[in-house]
Amino acid sequence: MRTRTKEFAKKIIKLCRSLPDTWESRRIADQLFQAGTSIGANYRAACRASTKAEFISKMSDARQKTDESLYWLEIIAETKLLEEKLLISLIKEGNELIEILVTNKRTDRRDLK
Repeated sequence: MRTRTKEFAKKIIKLCRSLPDTWESRRIADQLFQAGTSIGANYRAACRASTKAEFISKMSDARQKTDESLYWLEIIAETKLLEEKLLISLIKEGNELIEILVTNKRTDRRDLK
């Protein structure tokens, strides 16, 4: 998961660099950059958590940032800032990361009780 989240962040960075140099693209790129690069950072923090509650919180943050990244990728596709074919693999990976993080969240909450 560490490798996957880091690779996702690197792809997000490259995608942000390829957005057109317009006012709206820069705003969206800022949001996407922040969310997409935070996933791996939150996952790493979760792995180093000192309590189960802290672990769950950081994993939840990672899940939320992944969902936010997907939102911005959808906005980019729907407003045609980039061709959708350039976004398909990132959207697929984001959805897979969400699935993993949601499954972890359910398991961790059950274990905490």
